[in-house]
Amino acid sequence: MNDTKREWTMAAWMAGVFLACYYLPFESERFQMGLHEGLALTRWYAQEHVLLCLIPAFFIAGAISSFVQQDSVMRYLGPKASKPVAYGVASVSGGVLAVCSCTVLPLFAGIWRMGAGLGPAVAFLYSGPAISVLAVVLTTRILGLELGLARMIGAVAFAALIGLAMAWFFRKSEQAKACAAAQLPDPEAPPRPLWKTSVWLGLMIAFLVFANWSEVEASGLFGRIAAGKWWLASACAFGMWLAMLFWFGAPAWKLLVGGGLVVIAALLSFGNVMLPFVVGTFGLVWIVAPAEGELGDWWKSTWDFTKMIAPLLLIGVFVSGFLLGRPGYEGLIPSEWVAVAVGGKGLGAVFLSSLVGALMYFATLTEIPILQGLIGNGMGKGPALALLLAGPALSLPNLLALGKIFGSKRTLVYAGFVVLMATITGWIYGQL
Repeated sequence: MNDTKREWTMAAWMAGVFLACYYLPFESERFQMGLHEGLALTRWYAQEHVLLCLIPAFFIAGAISSFVQQDSVMRYLGPKASKPVAYGVASVSGGVLAVCSCTVLPLFAGIWRMGAGLGPAVAFLYSGPAISVLAVVLTTRILGLELGLARMIGAVAFAALIGLAMAWFFRKSEQAKACAAAQLPDPEAPPRPLWKTSVWLGLMIAFLVFANWSEVEASGLFGRIAAGKWWLASACAFGMWLAMLFWFGAPAWKLLVGGGLVVIAALLSFGNVMLPFVVGTFGLVWIVAPAEGELGDWWKSTWDFTKMIAPLLLIGVFVSGFLLGRPGYEGLIPSEWVAVAVGGKGLGAVFLSSLVGALMYFATLTEIPILQGLIGNGMGKGPALALLLAGPALSLPNLLALGKIFGSKRTLVYAGFVVLMATITGWIYGQL
């Protein structure tokens, strides 16, 4: 019976793909525009986010799986951890990253695989792209103090509330997870003190943050960090080089060769940071891929995360661009439809704004100039806040990859909670 059902399902998929190809409206100008925007957004994403965002995130996720003791994760983020501690740690640690909805996925996958409870893990998943000091500051400066404060309060509350709601909704599986964790054998003594592992992860996370620090509208402390971000990122990379040499037993000759090639690439790049970064990445893979023990496990975990997440992200980015286009450009769906639909402060406009935000891909901080243009075209404050609360945290590529990480059912419920809470909050805010 199962074989027959599987064959019919396969036949239905084949028929659907054939009909889609047969009636493909390639002559349509709107379709061609959407196809162009999907490819253009995918190219932009590959150029701007894969190298400096995703690759470091995959290595950090692999490091969490390889170097962090499972009992440490369970103590602070596990199903039986203190809720104030677990949700506080998840929200704060996610908020300091200031990454987009796609870059946070490998980091989320790392702590989820290590046994973090569903609620704290989801709080981290939401807070990473949604809570950012720089994003709140820029929102306040460009869109006004009122909307900036509403975004800050709403995002902080959402991280905890959505995590708690997910933990309650899937409480049976969480109880089973807690029981399984209680039966785990006592952990072996770690090969190095916890502070060394913390410094190692901190250096990698700091590199990710500084390398992707936005220079848009940056002034004061943020401006000084933006001006010197590559020096700060280089200092973090050098710290990682020292840690691999003295703490992790990497071959000294390989580190010297790899480090020397990075320095040469930096001198020959004439300010093009991508060249030394690519050389450094290949050098790191050359060091850890054939290694035994922890370093080899690190590479295997990193590669597993890459294979699981990267293809779905690229597919999702293409589909998002195909349907909604890039900022300033149109995809298959005309932008006037969106602008008209999200005008005013009605419940329908707020819901649609939340839904569009949940599907559209926003790079870090790009939601602010997009909203500025929409508000100028008549978008209400309620829909604007709803988009700020749902847009940065969700996207179509995010949802596709998330389903691969912890299942389609949890993904749909998580997206539903985000859209629902963003809609309710935006509607109330619009009425006030």
